[in-house]
Amino acid sequence: MTTSVSLRILRKPQAMEALGLPLSTFNLRVKQRLVTAPVSLGSRSVGWPSTDIDALVQAICKGASNSQITALVHTLELERKTNLSLHLPLL
Repeated sequence: MTTSVSLRILRKPQAMEALGLPLSTFNLRVKQRLVTAPVSLGSRSVGWPSTDIDALVQAICKGASNSQITALVHTLELERKTNLSLHLPLL
């Protein structure tokens, strides 16, 4: 059986709701590297890849420690850069 992952960009209220966090806690966790940094969608808007938020929800549900979540955040952000470079044309 194959599963397909639908990549969507979640705006801040959607990401906060998925994680069950209020604004101040969400912002603090981004600062503490317990939530991935947002991606730029334009000059004045940002969002979070749904796959990042889903991975964080799974880790939280499994009882991951803050250090494990920090490591996951680092891995997710590194994968973003790696996957992006695979899809960009060489100039």
